[in-house]
Amino acid sequence: MTPHENLSTFGNRFWGRLTREKRLVIGIPYLWLGLFSLIPFLIVVKISLSQSILAIPPFHPLFQWSAEQVLQLRLNLAAYNTLFIDPFYASAFFSSLKIAFIATFSCLLIGYPMAYAIAQSSTHWRPILLLLVILPFFTSFLVRAYAWIGLLSTQGVINTLLAWLGIIHEPLPLLYNAFAVTIGIVYCYLPFMILPLYSVLDKIDPAYLEAAYDLGCRPWRAFWRITVPLSFRAIIAGSILVFVPAVGEFVIPELLGAPETLMIGRVLWSEFFNNQNWPMACALAVTMLGIFVIPFMIFQRFQYRTTEE
Repeated sequence: MTPHENLSTFGNRFWGRLTREKRLVIGIPYLWLGLFSLIPFLIVVKISLSQSILAIPPFHPLFQWSAEQVLQLRLNLAAYNTLFIDPFYASAFFSSLKIAFIATFSCLLIGYPMAYAIAQSSTHWRPILLLLVILPFFTSFLVRAYAWIGLLSTQGVINTLLAWLGIIHEPLPLLYNAFAVTIGIVYCYLPFMILPLYSVLDKIDPAYLEAAYDLGCRPWRAFWRITVPLSFRAIIAGSILVFVPAVGEFVIPELLGAPETLMIGRVLWSEFFNNQNWPMACALAVTMLGIFVIPFMIFQRFQYRTTEE
């Protein structure tokens, strides 16, 4: 019996043992994912394999009837060919990775102490501190990003304060560069790092640290040998929650970045609306999804095997 037949037999047996209620519970999420994730993704893949034209919609259909009434499938790989040949797109990918990595690492450096402080605080203050972390979500994402223009501009709050203190004599170029984009991403996505870390740090049994102290371990050593390893999964989860949306960010680079601050989200928008090149934009989206989703799936598989062992 082939592996495919074994898998098919196992699936039939598994599905046959389920009751109608369990089938409904399992089937609804898969139906939801199929309608709102798989089908739109397949449409994007279809457009990426078509040819760009000046029309509405601006691409050739994949399936066409010939003069002999024969259905033809025409796949065009020009968008993917340009994507891997043109250094402009490679530069946008690497720039997005660089900014997203720096922003994720900064969120970890800032968010871990904050999450640890909230977890170690009294039960009276925890809801208030968590509310302060979640409070920015009550404001529009666009407004939060736009507020940094008033802080980082040459006549903004930061430059005005530094000049008043006598630290600088000329305004610092804090706005419209990669630094401003990184600051905006860190500010907007910091709660996504704090909340997973807090949920794990709050559940760590203090008896582990007390046992380490009784055995002569210093607080910092106990923190690195016990607390950090126990919260490693939360670190990975928070990093993924920050890194993945930061790579494809569009609003923050558009408001705070310069034209030379390339990020893949801005390139996608430009291909869709400025160049009207939908196949290239869809090819960018598909390639970006393959680059970032597949490694995370492999990592999750590795984590699952590690947990089983």
